[in-house]
Amino acid sequence: MPAHRGESGPARPAAPEAPLSPGPARPGPHPRGAAAPGTAPRRRVYLDHNATTPLAPEVAQAVQNALSQAWGNPSSAHPAGRKAKELISSARESLARMVGARPEDIVFTSGGTETNNMVIHTARRHFLESQPRDSLGTPHIVTSSVEHDSIRLPLEQLGRDSLAEATFVPVSPQSGRAEVDDVLAAIRPNTCLVSLMLANNETGVIMPVAELSQRVRALNQRRAGQGLPRVLLHTDAAQMIGKGRVDVQELGVDYLTIVGHKFYGPRIGALYVRGPGTTAPLHPLLFGGGQERSFRPGTENTPMIAGLGQAAELVSMNWEAYEAHMRDVRDYLEARLEASFGKERIHFNSRFKDSKRLCNTSNFSILGPGLQGHRVLAHCKVLLASVGAACHSDKGERPSPVLLGCGIPPAVAQNALRLSVGRDTSRADVELAVQDLLQAVAQLEQHHGP
Repeated sequence: MPAHRGESGPARPAAPEAPLSPGPARPGPHPRGAAAPGTAPRRRVYLDHNATTPLAPEVAQAVQNALSQAWGNPSSAHPAGRKAKELISSARESLARMVGARPEDIVFTSGGTETNNMVIHTARRHFLESQPRDSLGTPHIVTSSVEHDSIRLPLEQLGRDSLAEATFVPVSPQSGRAEVDDVLAAIRPNTCLVSLMLANNETGVIMPVAELSQRVRALNQRRAGQGLPRVLLHTDAAQMIGKGRVDVQELGVDYLTIVGHKFYGPRIGALYVRGPGTTAPLHPLLFGGGQERSFRPGTENTPMIAGLGQAAELVSMNWEAYEAHMRDVRDYLEARLEASFGKERIHFNSRFKDSKRLCNTSNFSILGPGLQGHRVLAHCKVLLASVGAACHSDKGERPSPVLLGCGIPPAVAQNALRLSVGRDTSRADVELAVQDLLQAVAQLEQHHGP
């Protein structure tokens, strides 16, 4: 899986020669590299946790232990193979516990991109195999206009190949969400899948997945009486896990995407399926040696799976404390931004009435000419953050389509910054970041002139 799963654009350090710590900045000497002679090491503040997170120390230890102690092929019958297989089984149980599932409902994958593609492939194939040929035409999939590229691009490609049709439901400018009524209105007789992310990586807005699942369940009962195919429901929970409660029973979904590197785990993933191959269909993208019950063949990556299991254990034990801490620090960040720049100069792009958002995410614009987000970050010496999602990095310096879709004016959206705090982000980190933004803006305004 590509690094960062494309969730955000690259962080923009002001001075490339300064070393970057893989984890959150802490007081004291920089943990990596030496400063130039006669200069103090420069401390960085990493506020890009929606892009990726550092490995938790416990996770790194679990990976290292598996590399040295569980190197056998899990398919082998001898003790070395059995040890690896037991480790994988334990990790599967940990992931299931984290999302309120059964172990047999978890299938390990390379990451979020593969997982999302597998769900789309499954829904399309299930539709074609369960319907008389040409009875309902081309399979149709409903999603939102703000999904990750691993949902959007496969659907666009299927459309170009005339293999599926897709409807991209716009988010409401009032709520920043894809509203349930709008999603339901897009469903057709030939609809086979609805895919709606659990939380948006750019705005942090949490989508109404649980409410949608209740309505889809009722809709499916009516469709069954009409001889229409069942609409399957998928959510990409990449951004939500580790930042809030995720329970597949409460959500009522058929499929849920799990991405390790968003919750201090390794860069692999997993798919939750409600009864794979029985209650909910699952068709493999790959064919091979029969691993993962042939749903996802290929010799298992035991060390990374062990790390993913350990990351899941940390979430299960601590998610409420993680959430409370990150919300406190994020709220402090927003208060300091207003106090430092003035309320009239800070526009929060993801504060919507009646909508909830991720506990760690702040998307805001510093108002003023010449203060485009990418320019501000380029002048930062301490802060490592993003302007938004790399899903739209091909748009150059144009404003984020997600923000524009939420009703943010282009002149405001082009100044947007996305700061996402982590488990170890402190108020001291926030102070450093805000001071860095102040000096960056002062530099740009000096150069821009009146």
